[in-house]
Amino acid sequence: MSSVLYDLPGRRAIIRNRIIAAITVLVILGLGGFVVYRLIVTGQFSAEKWYIFTFTTVWEQILAATGRTLAAFAAAAVASVVLGFVLALGRMSDHAWLRWPATAIIELFRAVPVLILMMLLYYGLPVVGVRLEAYWAVVIALAVYNGSVLAEVIRAGVESLPRGQSEAGYALGLRKAGVMRLILLPQAVRAMLPVIVAQLVVTLKDTALGYIITYNELLYYARLIGTQAQFDRPILQAGMVAAAIYIALCLVLAGIAKWVEIRMRSSQRAGRGPQAAPLGRATTDTEVIAAQRGAGKYDSSAL
Repeated sequence: MSSVLYDLPGRRAIIRNRIIAAITVLVILGLGGFVVYRLIVTGQFSAEKWYIFTFTTVWEQILAATGRTLAAFAAAAVASVVLGFVLALGRMSDHAWLRWPATAIIELFRAVPVLILMMLLYYGLPVVGVRLEAYWAVVIALAVYNGSVLAEVIRAGVESLPRGQSEAGYALGLRKAGVMRLILLPQAVRAMLPVIVAQLVVTLKDTALGYIITYNELLYYARLIGTQAQFDRPILQAGMVAAAIYIALCLVLAGIAKWVEIRMRSSQRAGRGPQAAPLGRATTDTEVIAAQRGAGKYDSSAL
């Protein structure tokens, strides 16, 4: 059997693919072994290099720095999601006075690196008499950049839906705002959730850029630990600890997103539970619209 886009490999192709896969695994294992060997030879696993991490105060400071990282990420994530929805709706608007400014904002901030935005906010604004704390410079820079990216993600999700989805909403008498809120956006968010989560992971990792503008987050403190001469400058060890914490945070974020996705799917299946109306009773378009808006069963006697 074969597919239109993919032909099943034959015997020779299977053997060739297995050989290539085996060689790839061996190369990766060899590179990993070489790195571990160099770390051992240079004494990076010696007790002296890790001695600084035996102090409770150090771990308390690491937890505090992690908390500051999460604080910046939480504010930036919420702001970027809200800004992403606003800019996406503005770019898809039928009104040019909304569409063109939203498009300009999206294209501008997608093109400017996050680090430049942080430096302009922290070092540039004081020139004109405006001074921001490092925390707000990090949050605002991350919010405007990732919000612009999420706006394009949401727009792409909406435009990828079949045209019949919106046409069905208009046929029921919904306006564009109702079609967007009740029909298109829920499906687009559900379809683009993996991409949205991936961008939020990028937001979490980009908080590390805050150390350049002296924001005391996780990477800033890890770099501070790595410069301690009395502990033999454990820069690699501090980097390993910080990397492990970042990996754990990203895994937790991915797990939360997976849980949200499962909940959304279960609620979607539960929404299909109500039975169809009896044949003897007609269901009007007004009742359908009221049901979609969560208004419950429409009381036709009110007319």
